Amino acid sequence: MKKKFALTVLIASSLWISCTTKVETKNTEDYKAEIFKAEKDFETTVAKKGIAEGFYQFADENATIKREQDTLITGKENIKKYYSNPKFKKASVTWKADFADVSVSGDLAYTYGKYAWTVKDSTGNSKTFKGVFHTVWKKQDDGNWKYVWD
Repeated sequence: MKKKFALTVLIASSLWISCTTKVETKNTEDYKAEIFKAEKDFETTVAKKGIAEGFYQFADENATIKREQDTLITGKENIKKYYSNPKFKKASVTWKADFADVSVSGDLAYTYGKYAWTVKDSTGNSKTFKGVFHTVWKKQDDGNWKYVWD
């Protein structure tokens, strides 16, 4: 009787375990694809809505950017304020991530690639500055990626 009961419990437990839904985990390549998409969406938003709004929308609450003379600007509201300067109204920026890597846990990532800032002076002449960017991304509770460092 005890053996029959033990066998019944074992079979029931095995069935229960085998029928439970397994959580699918993403592999690193899936996360990298998300990051490349976030970079492209970020650039597209900047092009459509302007530099201030684009950098604001893709910033983590506590994001930090490093700009002129190594000045650190922290917080998405301060980043928007910085890019609301009239000099950025006559500017545009394009970029493309050449590389991305993601943590094994899938919640932090970084990218780098080339950018081009184009600014117009008061006479309407354009000047383009090119360089390399490095961005650190953090996955948010809602599943979206926001930059924490740029």
